[in-house]
Amino acid sequence: MHKIVIVDFTTHAANAEDFAAAIAENATRSVADERGCHQFDVGRDPADPTAFFLYEVYEDDAAFQAHLASPHFRKFDALTAPWVTAKVARRLDRAVP
Repeated sequence: MHKIVIVDFTTHAANAEDFAAAIAENATRSVADERGCHQFDVGRDPADPTAFFLYEVYEDDAAFQAHLASPHFRKFDALTAPWVTAKVARRLDRAVP
C-alpha cells in the first residue's frame, strides 16, 4: 500500500533561503534516485517564507525507510537540523488507489 508523508517545517528566518535550496535538492534526488519515491512536492507559504510543506508518496514502508537511509536525505537532515525551529511529520496510508 502506498504511504503518504506530510511534513511541516518552520525555519529560522536567516536560514530560510538555504533551507529552500537544500529541500529542493533533496526532493529532486528522492524522485530521481529512489525507485519507490513516486512524488515529492515542496510548498512554501507566501505569507511566511520560513514555513515549508512537504507532500511525499512512497510505494510502501520499505521505500520510505530506504528514503530515510539514502545519502541525499542523511546529508539534508544533518545540514538543515540547526536551521529548523519546528517540524511536524505525519505518515498516512493512501486511501484511494
